[in-house]
Amino acid sequence: MTDISVLDLQNLRHLIGGFETTHCKMQDYAQETQDPQIKQFFQKSAQSAMESKQQLMQFLQ
Repeated sequence: MTDISVLDLQNLRHLIGGFETTHCKMQDYAQETQDPQIKQFFQKSAQSAMESKQQLMQFLQ
């Protein structure tokens, strides 16, 4: 891995935290709704946020 700046690390931390927050919120929304289509939308959104978070975390390995 090449060296990344402190600013880049801060930006990654911010983005990763944002995706984690989005993931949790989408899961909560999916659990609260009764409509199957809306539930599926929130579940897919939660999964997408988790995948994005994992991709960003790869930069820190």
